[in-house]
Amino acid sequence: MATTAFDRVGGDKSVVVARVNGELKDLSTIVSDSDVVEPVTVDTPEGLAVLRHSTAHVLAQAVQDTFPDAKLGIGPPIKDGFYYDFSVDTPFTPEDLEVLEKRMVAIIKAGQRFSRRVVDEAEAVAELAGEPFKLRLIGSEGGADVMEVGGAELTIYDNVDAKTGERCWGDLCRGPHVPDTRYIPQNAIKLMRTAAAYWLGDQKNEQLQRVYGTAWPSKEDLKAYLTFLEEAERRDHRRLGAELDLFSFPDEIGSGLAVFHPKGGVIRRVMEDYSRKRHDEAGYEFVNTPHITKGALFEKSQHLNWYSEGMYPPMQLDTEYDAEGNVRKQGADYYLKPMNCPMHNLIFDARGRSYRELPLRLFEFGTVYRYEKSGVVQGLTRARGFTQDDAHIYCTKEQMPTELDGLLTFVLDLLRDYGLNDFYLELSTRDPEKSVGSDEIWAEATETLRIAAEKQGLELVLDEGGAAFYGPKISVQAKDAIGRTWQMSTIQVDFNLPELFDLQYQASDGTRQRPVMIHRALFGSIERFFAVLLEHYAGAFPPWLAPVQVIGIPITEAHNEYMYDVAGKLRAAGIRVEVDSSDDRMQKKIRTAQKSKVPYMLIAGDEDAQAGAVSFRYRDGTQKNGVPIDEAIAEIVASVDSRIQV
Repeated sequence: MATTAFDRVGGDKSVVVARVNGELKDLSTIVSDSDVVEPVTVDTPEGLAVLRHSTAHVLAQAVQDTFPDAKLGIGPPIKDGFYYDFSVDTPFTPEDLEVLEKRMVAIIKAGQRFSRRVVDEAEAVAELAGEPFKLRLIGSEGGADVMEVGGAELTIYDNVDAKTGERCWGDLCRGPHVPDTRYIPQNAIKLMRTAAAYWLGDQKNEQLQRVYGTAWPSKEDLKAYLTFLEEAERRDHRRLGAELDLFSFPDEIGSGLAVFHPKGGVIRRVMEDYSRKRHDEAGYEFVNTPHITKGALFEKSQHLNWYSEGMYPPMQLDTEYDAEGNVRKQGADYYLKPMNCPMHNLIFDARGRSYRELPLRLFEFGTVYRYEKSGVVQGLTRARGFTQDDAHIYCTKEQMPTELDGLLTFVLDLLRDYGLNDFYLELSTRDPEKSVGSDEIWAEATETLRIAAEKQGLELVLDEGGAAFYGPKISVQAKDAIGRTWQMSTIQVDFNLPELFDLQYQASDGTRQRPVMIHRALFGSIERFFAVLLEHYAGAFPPWLAPVQVIGIPITEAHNEYMYDVAGKLRAAGIRVEVDSSDDRMQKKIRTAQKSKVPYMLIAGDEDAQAGAVSFRYRDGTQKNGVPIDEAIAEIVASVDSRIQV
């Protein structure tokens, strides 16, 4: 009798697939005594992905059971869940999702078996004649990244009735899958939402309906995830931005282009001012460059070769015409800049450079513009216009290891000052199909970055093929207060742009040498970092970043003048303070201040005014009464200066 992977490692429903000689396989796979077979459980990333992909198949079966005319797209697992795309005449409704979820539960309860069949192309085409998108996958569309056709052979997975052995449904897929649908906990799945999506993510293709769902190993896991989503929604920077009057996205300006209101402007200014101070102390020199440039600059930098799809279309300017309207002098294409680095290269190259000037650290809060697709624009975290805290460091090869070591330390320390403390590092390596430069210089740059990263003592994760076209990259990944990971700072070593711009410096022996260029954006962008901090703190910024640090609350109108005097002393000490002199009752004023997430409330009535004191109320609701004004001011100033959260 043939031995299966299930015979070797199965028996427990936590084991969903097996790793056979290093490859993920169905538990029904026939194995020999010499094969190395290892269990893969549902609590591992690979096992959870298989569970979710299998659930996506159950969703697709439920859709075609309920809507027989629906045509299948693709259905991969994704972070925290799965999706499946369908071509349907009418978009799905929330009520449809309820019906589909019930049908999925029925399929799961039936214990249908996932059965793998190998087919040749002709068989697949004949069997899937009614599925136009699957036929296109069998042809040339999709490639190895699409789960349906990415393997070495074409396979179809049938859902087989557990009792009769009859085929209930089938789908083109390379697998693997769980053994049967009972491996999917029926009380740990949920359909989340629907959205429009282009076939294979290409705007030139047909628009389909995408159904998003999630699946977890247990009911408790699903409940924890839904609770997490509720907390993430509570912290959503777009909602908080409106509630706290920080920023907005006027339709009159355009998608992905934010305006900052006065309170948001205060936070942004404080963030930038502190960053400038730290960069000044670290030996950076401040520069400024235009928002627009001739296209020839980006031809020289090769951004038009490698990044044109992410750039705004050109504007042709400076064309001159004669009286008859004929072109007398051809103008030039101008572009909004998507990057600051080519302009910084021009600053370096504006005059001769000596080795004595290196390392030269150029820093700019430079606003850039990138034509993100409308479907990916998301508040401040994915915008079309944003300001980078951009630095480019020019150094010798000998200086490069020390510079990278100091740079990573500087970056991590500065992020900690803003309240982020949980990090890991990601090393992005070369994609040979999307890069320039020799293998030798890429290898040297990558190894130097790796050594610098390991010195920080943080977890280092490899991102194979994820580098930009001009050099490898270290990304600082930071976790926020609810455990989400955000990409923060990026540091890239570049031997290629100095070559393209023919950058040189005079070495100590009088020869002309090529500098190494290090790209570095600490926040990524001011807007995105603003959003991350807003969500990290749920709008309750630490006192040093809070737009209003103190609200003065006079108990009655008779105490207004006294509270204005207190506010004046606070302003003289550099504290941002407002006085609520409205006609509202004191308790409503307190609730208003709490809703605005102001760190400190100072309350004054008759006894406070007579004693030259205030009642000191904190954001968490605790209160101290009868605090002398000077003591209150000293405590607030010390809290702001320490940059701690209260």
